[in-house]
Amino acid sequence: MIDFASLFDEIPSPYMVLDANLNYVAANKAYMAVVKLQLDQLLGRNLFALFPNDDEGGTRLRRSLQTVLATGASDTIAFIPYPIPDPSVEGGVDHRYWTAVHTPLLGADGRTAFVVQNTVDVTDLYLSRQRGEAGEVGGGVDVLQRAREVERAYQESLAESAEFRRLFDQAPGMIAIVHGEDHRFSFANHAYRSFTGHRVLDGRAIREAFPEIADQDLIVRLDTVFRTGRAESGEGIRLLLKGRDEDRLREAFVDFHYQPIRDGQERITGVFIQGTDRTEQYRTLHHQRLLLDELNHRVKNTLSTVQSIARRSFRHVDRLGVAAFEARIKALSNVHDLISDQHWEKIGLQTLIEGELAAFGADRVALAGPAVDLTPRAAVALAMVFHELVSNALKYGSLSTETGSLELAWSIAARDGESVLRFEWREAGNPSPPREWPRGFGIRTLERILEGELAGGFTLDLAQGSVICRFEVPLAEVGDVAS
Repeated sequence: MIDFASLFDEIPSPYMVLDANLNYVAANKAYMAVVKLQLDQLLGRNLFALFPNDDEGGTRLRRSLQTVLATGASDTIAFIPYPIPDPSVEGGVDHRYWTAVHTPLLGADGRTAFVVQNTVDVTDLYLSRQRGEAGEVGGGVDVLQRAREVERAYQESLAESAEFRRLFDQAPGMIAIVHGEDHRFSFANHAYRSFTGHRVLDGRAIREAFPEIADQDLIVRLDTVFRTGRAESGEGIRLLLKGRDEDRLREAFVDFHYQPIRDGQERITGVFIQGTDRTEQYRTLHHQRLLLDELNHRVKNTLSTVQSIARRSFRHVDRLGVAAFEARIKALSNVHDLISDQHWEKIGLQTLIEGELAAFGADRVALAGPAVDLTPRAAVALAMVFHELVSNALKYGSLSTETGSLELAWSIAARDGESVLRFEWREAGNPSPPREWPRGFGIRTLERILEGELAGGFTLDLAQGSVICRFEVPLAEVGDVAS
């Protein structure tokens, strides 16, 4: 059985181990010889308390160690000046030059718990280079020069990376990068951190950072992207997140895009996350819908009240007149229900017509025309037009007999440089078609709506033994062709 503790202690290259707080937990003999301190002088002490350095070397060393702790990936400093205390030299400080490799050690939770540093003292090579003693070190100066060039290139790449990180961090949208099957964070910008409550993210798996959404849709889709390599997007995805009050969940809505990250061998190594917080927009939309629902309820109540008042006011008037009035109120109520169901957005023309003619069956009614979206205003107007036409057909036209039928066709045409919506209402199968269209409230309603409100026109044709009503309105007045 190999005694790994003894092996570590006897390795001729200097090694030491730091915990997550950068305190010493182990060091071998070679390391102690380099820093001229014994093990009991190191254990439990902080690296930067023992070897303080506010210069560039200290900044680079701290950044390298923190990068390993945060990302769980190794990091190398090819060349770094770093003085150490030494009472035996003049001034009590020995100016040394190093190459350092930092390697993570994971704990039971899968996070980086320790950092192992392997240090190589390149001071002699550096000083030989300064004195021009290449022959004495047998090419070692070339090695040192290459190390310095590597370090310079590495620092330049870090500077470029830092600039990109700065730009991403200032982006208004949420950006994050996760790696591995458990989706560990290696970067999250300010917008992402703000949205998630400024939690500790670096180096943490996403299910560990956000346990409350472990089984919600966003995480499931993240697994899919890493497994399949296919990008995923979504709009208005609902989340329940913990806020600053850890006992309470807050509702949020986000748009997101997940893009797989691949290495040089096209293996998926992580996922690039982009997101936009839509919570306020969805709250506003929800509030608007509540207001619309309340408005719809009140309008329905108002229509019912008008209907009730009409019954009481017209008790001694012709019942047929009262019934016609109530039918018109009912038609208004029906189209209002349809508009409410669509949240006062566009309504399909055919849907509107089918609602008015549904009672007569497909065997008696034929509809044909392109898909057209109506504005709520146009839907109300045309609903009243079709109601008057249906009412007339029930009283005098083809729908007053069991053998009659109706064809309704519409199309988009051009007139005087603008698009118009044309209709043809054709009744057939009535053995006794009317010789003239009674000029009453129905006709006046058609004129008022088609010619006045919708800026169109209509014609009636009773000469062919059937009822034909043709009318057209500018398309811009009623809506648009459905996409």
